Amino acid sequence: MSAPRPTRRTMLKAAGGLTVAAGLGAGTILATSLAASAADDGFGLHITERNEDDPRMWYYRFQTDAIGWAPAVNVLLPSDYHTSGRTYPALYLLHGGNQDFIAFDRLGIRDWTAGKPLIVVMPDGGKAGWYSNPVSSNTGPRNWESFHLNQLVPWIDANFRTYAEFAGRAVAGFSMGGFGALKYTAKYYGHFASVSSHSGPASVRRDAGLVVHWANVSSAAVDLAGGTIYGAPAWDEARVTADNPMENLERYRGKRIFLVAGTSPSPDPFDYANETQVLAGQREFRAALDNASIPFTAYEDPGGHMVRPDRMIEDLDGIIAHLKKA
Repeated sequence: MSAPRPTRRTMLKAAGGLTVAAGLGAGTILATSLAASAADDGFGLHITERNEDDPRMWYYRFQTDAIGWAPAVNVLLPSDYHTSGRTYPALYLLHGGNQDFIAFDRLGIRDWTAGKPLIVVMPDGGKAGWYSNPVSSNTGPRNWESFHLNQLVPWIDANFRTYAEFAGRAVAGFSMGGFGALKYTAKYYGHFASVSSHSGPASVRRDAGLVVHWANVSSAAVDLAGGTIYGAPAWDEARVTADNPMENLERYRGKRIFLVAGTSPSPDPFDYANETQVLAGQREFRAALDNASIPFTAYEDPGGHMVRPDRMIEDLDGIIAHLKKA
């Protein structure tokens, strides 16, 4: 994907902001520059709501043909974004099932990234969207994969000072989002130089395809009104293969890989079933990476299916160290 070029409208908008700032005096330059750098529509995304008042966390909601309702995104900017003039690497951080784009803000992402030279993009992915274009939907379009990769990534690169290249992007996620991160990294080979899966499944065919079945059942019940991600009763086998980290090992070569799984889930059936499957799948994936001589960093920590702030902070530091520098 080539880097988007600034439009004539964008250049005129920025020039107009600078002219106004010069006329008003030094005390108003920062505020006017912020307004001049506000995001525009593009790449199939029409902004229906926005809030750029917070100096770090900017919020947008879009109308898009890819999704039958208006999905949102939080864009967390570095503390010095508005004064440094620098270009920054970007992390796409994907939430888990039954969550939304605010999930990582609730968990503490602002504190975890304070003072760090990294833009963090946190989009909606559906309550059970599985970071996929479903085989079928009875509730209108729910094409999360197309929204994220074909629309949101180029929109971010066009509207924020990011490196629009492989060396400048990472993707990470929790649970369903950890699967999405692994999937996007392999399927969109030249997009992300670093991938992190925090309690995300890495082997979808094991145990008679338990993860595939869960994706189908959860999406049918929560998001698709009986539609499915992979098809039922017969799967779209080509899609399963394309999405399965275990069947795409070579597409992780040369990339930073960070994996976390829990070893002691609680007796709660949801926690136990999720993390038991995650741990087994990540062990299988790690063994396959080892056999292929593909390096990775992995942890097995006490506890169950949850985000571990200490591992997330370690991961953020590793991402920054690996990506192109701001």
